[in-house]
Amino acid sequence: MRMYDLIMKKRNGKTLDQNEINFMVEGFTNGSIPDYQMSAMMMAIYFQGMNDEETLALTMAMAHSGDVLDLSAINGLKADKHSTGGVGDKTSLVLGPMVAALGVPVAKMSGRGLGHTGGTIDKLESFEGFSVDISTEQFIENVNTIKMAIIGQTADLAPADKKLYALRDVTATVDNMSLIASSIMSKKLAAGADTIVLDVKTGSGAFMKTEEDAFALAKEMVQIGKGAGRNTVAIVSDMDQPLGFAVGNALEVKEAIDTLNGEGSRELLELCVTLGSYMLVGTNNAKSIEEARESLYETIESKAALHKLAEFVRAQGGNDAPVYNTTLLPTASLVEEIPAKEEGYVEHIITDEIGIVSLILGGGRETKESEIDLSVGLVLHKKVGDSVAKGESLATIYANDNAKLQAAKERFEKTYFITKEKKEKPKFIRGIVE
Repeated sequence: MRMYDLIMKKRNGKTLDQNEINFMVEGFTNGSIPDYQMSAMMMAIYFQGMNDEETLALTMAMAHSGDVLDLSAINGLKADKHSTGGVGDKTSLVLGPMVAALGVPVAKMSGRGLGHTGGTIDKLESFEGFSVDISTEQFIENVNTIKMAIIGQTADLAPADKKLYALRDVTATVDNMSLIASSIMSKKLAAGADTIVLDVKTGSGAFMKTEEDAFALAKEMVQIGKGAGRNTVAIVSDMDQPLGFAVGNALEVKEAIDTLNGEGSRELLELCVTLGSYMLVGTNNAKSIEEARESLYETIESKAALHKLAEFVRAQGGNDAPVYNTTLLPTASLVEEIPAKEEGYVEHIITDEIGIVSLILGGGRETKESEIDLSVGLVLHKKVGDSVAKGESLATIYANDNAKLQAAKERFEKTYFITKEKKEKPKFIRGIVE
């Protein structure tokens, strides 16, 4: 078998079989197929597309290109959630404890943030001493005993995807639906969960800017999950404004804790209940979505989910005191309000720009080596559809460096659009793909 022949075959619009795709992925991963040939293949796929069988074969080949997490030692059916990323997305901090409090094993592999989107691990490190550097044995033991554990993504998990994504990133072949879906799902399948619930974001702060593209990606990923024998559901949710109000690591942790206390963002809680209900039904821990929703709300009312968060933080070496007293979380030295320059209604928020404001303050990474300031960020006071009086605060900015504060304020000025006409609040959950 020659890579040249496979490139020509795909260039001419023909279908690659499973053996050909396995040969291609294995050869690229071990270095026997050079970058220039794989670049040509990616461009051929970009223009000719892939059918469902090819997409599944590519996903499975990438999932098995390195380590596949064996979770068979964990009792019961395992659930995992994946978000396609956004601004202010602290879902895992609320959802994980809610689901784990109901006895569903949550064995999660998470990443760090890069650019304007935050990473779950960075947020969790707001708890002093918290670490994801635990052994696989400890990870499995924690899931079996407290039903929840989170570890960092290893370099050996789906290495073909990492190598392939880096190539696509510099050859203008990122935005192909089959390649995006296989990239996400290869890591999820390698991570070993039985039920996978996907949170696919759409809007100005999401990778998928249009609802049409978000639903297309959701359908593609659900199809891959089903083809791989995993119970898979996708929820398409709004990212035309940040999720909740807080953007920045410790600030988002505080909002997550407030939500577990029944006092946080209604949108955040609704998203977590929706995602969680499919996790419960998918692992046979609820007979219906309605029953699952009731059980999840009960974990908030009883504080069971809040106590589960504290237990989880302790189990991974962290100080759980901030769970019960959020003033103990890292705090910034400079706090400034951003007043509205006119009255009216919030028409639109450029969400990815809000993420960049947090990045400028030091709350995100420009490169993988960048140090993060856990205490900085911003808390919004107005969302789309809200009325605003002139001089009223649109947001509070938290900083530790005056020059960064001024640069962040200047950038923030371009994020809010205020109109005289009242705008309806956007529908938050756009749809569900089963």
